[in-house]
Amino acid sequence: MNNQAMMKAVGLHRYLPIEQPDSLMDVMIPKPIPAGRDLLVKVLAVSVNPIDTKLRSPKDLVEKEPRILGFDAAGIVEHAGPDCTFFKPGDEVYYSGSIARSGSNSEYQLVDERIVGIKPRTLDFAEAAALPLTGITAWEALYDRLGISGQQEVNRNKTILIIGAAGGVGSIATQLANHAELTVIGTASRPESTAWAKRHGAAHVIDHHEPLAPQLNALGYPHVNYILCLNDTDRYWADMAEIIAPQGVICSIVETKELVRISMLKNKSAAFVWEFMFTRSMYETPDMVQQHHLLNRISGLIDDGTIHTTLTERLSPIHAGNLRLAHAKLEEGGMIGKLVIEGW
Repeated sequence: MNNQAMMKAVGLHRYLPIEQPDSLMDVMIPKPIPAGRDLLVKVLAVSVNPIDTKLRSPKDLVEKEPRILGFDAAGIVEHAGPDCTFFKPGDEVYYSGSIARSGSNSEYQLVDERIVGIKPRTLDFAEAAALPLTGITAWEALYDRLGISGQQEVNRNKTILIIGAAGGVGSIATQLANHAELTVIGTASRPESTAWAKRHGAAHVIDHHEPLAPQLNALGYPHVNYILCLNDTDRYWADMAEIIAPQGVICSIVETKELVRISMLKNKSAAFVWEFMFTRSMYETPDMVQQHHLLNRISGLIDDGTIHTTLTERLSPIHAGNLRLAHAKLEEGGMIGKLVIEGW
């Protein structure tokens, strides 16, 4: 007889429009057992990201077992695998998990301790759950991909343009870039998103529905040293090629749908790089543990008041109805900050 314990989760069998009740369903699945460097975490709060809606979007595929989505989570370590050295039962943690494993929309989740951080002590679980995916993405984009210096004096005369500064990643990237003492120019299109970007450290905000170069010229910045594109790489490619400084660097997190002319960057010796925060966990790269370290550094910056959570909306409890509502809100567009669901 199989006596394995069961747990609540929210999953899917078919990939459907979010309006359909079966697009996300309450299910019961086996509670996993940690081995190796895995932690078994009791999940107390999760946030929803665009990747959740992309993975759930309609397609001709049927899952025999329920697929559990969800990446951002905060919770308490229930058990630690025999090879764990960073954490022990009872530790409060936050993390974004791996795209190759079962997700965080479950009462308990297995996650490799090398991509887990110590939860900021000054935040509750919902506030912490808003941070991991966007925090890792922003940190890797700025420091690993764009190559921004960790020495503030090196950055003081340099500029960064963040396209989509009021979204989840943009809200963290703006704070981190401001802390690095770059001059941050954000893009937004509504009064509320403009105010949000400025509150989080943007020195200037321009309208991303209008050509970017004339707006930057009007501010006295004919070129910028760095660009972080968080929305529609295809649309902004020509703009970015025009405004990037000679020997500057562009980073995007949004895949292209069309071919882009990389040769537009040649005369400037400008670089283009991708950021995908699941690369390290998906390929189990030798430096995978860097996500553990950077999450701990973000916790420190949160706890000393340097940066702040980007939580803007809470739902409770964690169940299919609320997750469908969260997916629908994201798919509508226009989200400012992050939406978190807490409690079972």
